[in-house]
Amino acid sequence: MSAEQTPAPIPDPPGPSVADSKPKRSVSRTQKLLFFATGWLIVLMPFLFWWNTWFGRHLNDQQLTEYLHDDKKPRHIQHALVQLGDRMSHADANAKQWYPDLLRLATNPVEEVRNTDAWVMGQDTSGPGFHDSLLKMLQDQSPMVRGNAALSLVRFGDSTGRPQIVALLQPAQITASAAGTIVDTDRLGTAIHQGGLVAKLKIDESSQPLEVRSPIPGRIRSVAQPGAKIASGAEIAVIDPGTEQVWEALRALYLMGQPDDLPAIRPYERDVPDVSNDVRQQAQETEKAIEARAR
Repeated sequence: MSAEQTPAPIPDPPGPSVADSKPKRSVSRTQKLLFFATGWLIVLMPFLFWWNTWFGRHLNDQQLTEYLHDDKKPRHIQHALVQLGDRMSHADANAKQWYPDLLRLATNPVEEVRNTDAWVMGQDTSGPGFHDSLLKMLQDQSPMVRGNAALSLVRFGDSTGRPQIVALLQPAQITASAAGTIVDTDRLGTAIHQGGLVAKLKIDESSQPLEVRSPIPGRIRSVAQPGAKIASGAEIAVIDPGTEQVWEALRALYLMGQPDDLPAIRPYERDVPDVSNDVRQQAQETEKAIEARAR
């Protein structure tokens, strides 16, 4: 390097960029609390819904009385009935104070309430008026109410409801109340609860589609396809009864079934889809009991 040349200046170390010079934004305490509260509500709300609709939640005496008279909330009445039925099944003498309510609710306009009520009255065969009330319920417009009344009558040693019990083993046929066109249906084989939507039937262009619902819990065996033209009274769907319904009917027929009932029982002895081994075994035992009585 010559004397005339001077060394190049050494550059200063790079300083922070404009982007780095901006202060980093931190989450405030308020925002953290809001995030926590939102997450907690996401977890809490389903729990509160379940807690308020779960029939196993204990009711004290005052709540039981209030719920039995809450005509604006039928599920409250059902909740109280389930709780009362549990007390009756454990021979709780205190339950007798609500027996007049059971007789009153036998004519409640809500089908689910009458259905539960019929089951509860079977928990105490000494209940005054229960037997007569259940006999009247055999004429109820709902097949499930008739079936539960018949099952409860078996506890009284009364086989009057045997035809209704046999009917519990039969599939439910849903027919059209008026002529129309199917615009929507659920899928074959779908499990469905009582009152579940099966199909929609368009009666005319000016009205909303008519909702076709299942009268029983079970599984869709057959259903008309969308676009199908349905005449008044024609079949829309067939619903196979649910496992619990079949199980209870078979148990009742084990005690008081007759040879005429065997054609309705034998299909459940076969290895068919959606029939559990327990149901199949119960069907076999029920047939043996009926044949033994006939001999």
